[in-house]
Amino acid sequence: MPQARRISSGFGNGRNRIGSSAVPPYIILLFLFILAPSLFLLGRNGVNARIPPDEKALNDNRKTGDWREKLAVKHLKSSLTKEVVESIRESEPWSLDNFRKHLSVSWKIDGIDDSQQNSFMGTNAKNVQDKLENPKASDLPEVPKDDSDDRDTRIKFARRKLREIRREKRAMELLLQDDEALVKLENAAIERSKAVDSAVLGKYSIWRKENENENSDTTVRLMRDQMIMARVYIALSKSNNKTDIYQELQTRLKESQRTLGEATMDADLHHIAPEKIKAMGQVLSKAKDELYDCKAITQRLRAMLQSADEQVRSLKKQSTFLSQLAAKTIPNSIHCLSMRLTIDYYLLPIEKRQFPRSENLENPELYHYALFSDNVLAASVVVNSTIMNAKEPEKHVFHLVTDKLNFGAMNMWFLLNPPGEATIHVENVDDFKWLNSSYCPVLRQLESAAMKEYYFKADHPTTLSAGSSNLKYRNPKYLSMLNHLRFYLPQVYPTLDKILFLDDDIVVQKDLTGLWEVDLNGNVNGAVETCGESFHRFDKYLNFSNPHIARNFDPNACGWAYGMNIFDLKEWKKKDITGIYHKWQNMNEDRVLWKLGTLPPGLLTFYKLTHPLDKSWHVLGLGYNPSIDRSDIDNAAVVHYNGNMKPWLELAMTKYRPYWTKYIKYDHPYIRSCNLSE
Repeated sequence: MPQARRISSGFGNGRNRIGSSAVPPYIILLFLFILAPSLFLLGRNGVNARIPPDEKALNDNRKTGDWREKLAVKHLKSSLTKEVVESIRESEPWSLDNFRKHLSVSWKIDGIDDSQQNSFMGTNAKNVQDKLENPKASDLPEVPKDDSDDRDTRIKFARRKLREIRREKRAMELLLQDDEALVKLENAAIERSKAVDSAVLGKYSIWRKENENENSDTTVRLMRDQMIMARVYIALSKSNNKTDIYQELQTRLKESQRTLGEATMDADLHHIAPEKIKAMGQVLSKAKDELYDCKAITQRLRAMLQSADEQVRSLKKQSTFLSQLAAKTIPNSIHCLSMRLTIDYYLLPIEKRQFPRSENLENPELYHYALFSDNVLAASVVVNSTIMNAKEPEKHVFHLVTDKLNFGAMNMWFLLNPPGEATIHVENVDDFKWLNSSYCPVLRQLESAAMKEYYFKADHPTTLSAGSSNLKYRNPKYLSMLNHLRFYLPQVYPTLDKILFLDDDIVVQKDLTGLWEVDLNGNVNGAVETCGESFHRFDKYLNFSNPHIARNFDPNACGWAYGMNIFDLKEWKKKDITGIYHKWQNMNEDRVLWKLGTLPPGLLTFYKLTHPLDKSWHVLGLGYNPSIDRSDIDNAAVVHYNGNMKPWLELAMTKYRPYWTKYIKYDHPYIRSCNLSE
């Protein structure tokens, strides 16, 4: 310290000067034994008075312990958490031993116990302390000798270098620890996997009832495997001219095929199955001894796999074709019902063919429904379910439009089975003379040669699978104006203000009069949206590679459902909705904007003019989705069998069919005579 050095220097200089003078010896002795101690005590007190408090504290620390250890502890404080600092401060003074006892949890190493942990940290801390107390020359960087703070600077640099060494060492320990942990995890996973029951793997169908017995088809699978290998060795024996093995394999293969038959589980097998398995096994063993060639067998199995894959694809195409055909075909029983009703209708006198309460047909104060259908049974379910769940049936009016073929049947059914106090009226779409090819783009397009070729030639298919291409869009309903009449509601019902459109594949479960009270906020169409996070949006239905579509519509716009829609006919007329529909339908003459159907043009026509209804009004998917929540169906006002599995078809889903069949009177004479059953 500067001041202390100045005092020591002055004292030394005075001593030299006394020693150099000619002074008597007794004066020197007097000075050494009396005056010198007094001057020394006075000088020391003066220096202590001028030392700053921090240096004084440091001097006190030098008396109680090593100052280097204290300096190291001071820097360790910055790397510890506040909780550790407080706990150590409360317990005892700071020291490296104290730090070892109160090691932070976050510094502990996984995989070793506490004793090893303390030993490890104690060793490291001791090494750090030794290096701080006795730094080597290599640890201390070179600094100018005339720098007064050279010692402190060199210690700081040494400490920094030691921290880097500790970090590198810790990283290596962590890497080693990670490798050991991975090995432990792998070993533990192997042990756990031994306890996993994998017996159900390899099942041909996890939905079979016999799946409860995990060994129910073991023998069946063994026979199938034997038959596969028999076919492989038959091919190899034929190519190697092994006639005897070839004949024997052929014989055993036919026996196994007859024994297996259509069996899918062991209980279905004939009692001689074990004998046939044993005989086949002996022949396969013999064939293996003489014909086994790993490469040849692999090639043969690969060829069989490719052939089976092609067969599966072909069968899928045929299945698609047949399911589409079944979905678009009217069952014989319903066709029978329509024919019987038609004959009886035209046998009625003209005066008995009229419905009562015809004055309600143009009353805008009542609840009006539009129903366009060529299916008598389906239309009857829609009307019956609506009336049975209505609070005031007398205020409901049904406007039913059908084609010429089913006009008599529709009239006769509702003449025999009137909907209570409600009003009903049946019309023939062919009587709408204004609906012609000069006014309607769809009718004009249907008269074109290209459209006729698309519908009726279908690329001249020679097989079922070839005819499945675009079969979904070659639907006969697209040829009928009943499907497109929904775009002409104001023309069909010019005196009405609002009308509720219903498809014929829906069932009404609640009173629907609340829909007339919904505020559409200036929109024309009220419908339930069908889009989820990534499906049933506009890009699913429309061709956004076409500039007309891409420029005018948002591909992420939400789609909505036809089937139950409330239309404001006043707003319809103001916004000329029919004119918008004609515009887009004319642009799609070559089917470049969308495929055939009514939903895509509906999305375009009512774009930004559709008000979303609460989803409880309309639940869809009963014609294709087997996993609809039961509570959603029970709480819905309307359930919709959209899809191919219509409730009047044999391919309908059994669990959804009762919602529809409960509105049919199966004891009715006409239904009973046509063999319609639940």
